[in-house]
Amino acid sequence: MAVSYQDYYKLLGVERSADKETIAKAYKKLARKYHPDLNPGDKQAEEKFKEVNEAYEVLKDPKKRQMYDQLGPNWQQGQQFNSSDFFDQFGNMGNFRGFGDTGFDPNRMQFTFGGSGRSGGMGGSGFSDFFDTLFGGGAAGGGFDRFGQSRPRRGADLKTEIALTLEQVQEGGRRPIRVFGGMGEARTLEVNVPRGIKDGGKLRLTGQGQAGPGGNGDLYVTVRYQPHPVFKVEGNDLHCDIDIAPWEAVFGGSLKVRTLEGDVEIALPAGSNSGRKFRLRGRGLGPDGQRGDLLVRIIIKIPAKSSEKELELWRQLAETSSFRPR
Repeated sequence: MAVSYQDYYKLLGVERSADKETIAKAYKKLARKYHPDLNPGDKQAEEKFKEVNEAYEVLKDPKKRQMYDQLGPNWQQGQQFNSSDFFDQFGNMGNFRGFGDTGFDPNRMQFTFGGSGRSGGMGGSGFSDFFDTLFGGGAAGGGFDRFGQSRPRRGADLKTEIALTLEQVQEGGRRPIRVFGGMGEARTLEVNVPRGIKDGGKLRLTGQGQAGPGGNGDLYVTVRYQPHPVFKVEGNDLHCDIDIAPWEAVFGGSLKVRTLEGDVEIALPAGSNSGRKFRLRGRGLGPDGQRGDLLVRIIIKIPAKSSEKELELWRQLAETSSFRPR
């Protein structure tokens, strides 16, 4: 079987020496440009989108990239190679049928299809023949068993994201997600979100990926925090600011503070300076028993404009007060 060399670096428009961040930046730019949702009915854009995803899935993975870099020069400028030659290149990895004690096992080289959760169109796995040959058909769980016999391809894994508010993150529970398949069909599934899951945390739905003769792939769901109008996240802790008037700082009183579960009141001691922080334990993010805190910082605010009467009172205070801040 002859397979054309795929120049993944050229596909992404980066140098072979490009670091991980440069590769990721180039991928995101191209993925947005060729995304099927932004190019409905454009088969060329869809094909380009798949090629870009294939290139990124290899170059972002240090092990796959190393294998690709080692073998790539053998197929420069679209040079053809024979699949039987591929395994000759790895003669030092052990016998093909048993693989000795090297730890190299093509059946364990899993691959997930990135981007929008679309796949298909390039062979049974959704990727090029070059990719399947280079990585032993691992993209769809196919390839060979330990005795060198071919086995049915498993469907490709899919990826998607779910954006949640901080309130939803802390509440946890089942949430609906929309998943697009290889032919553009859409499904609505439910994913069980653990309470306080981290931003970027991944959830696996077994058997909800692309269908294949060897079984369905899996669906990987990445959790993303939506920006919050009040809180900033640091680990499991939440931070927020509350504005108070100068006289509130002087006399103290009761302050209403927003939390993920609703408003609570805290006591503001008299003589509180701007920047003073109050810690509300167990009001942050995280599972039961490991939940972070909410840290509230007070900021003294003065009116942008004052009436003549107010200005006169400020003058009297300035003249009579013995307080010197500096």
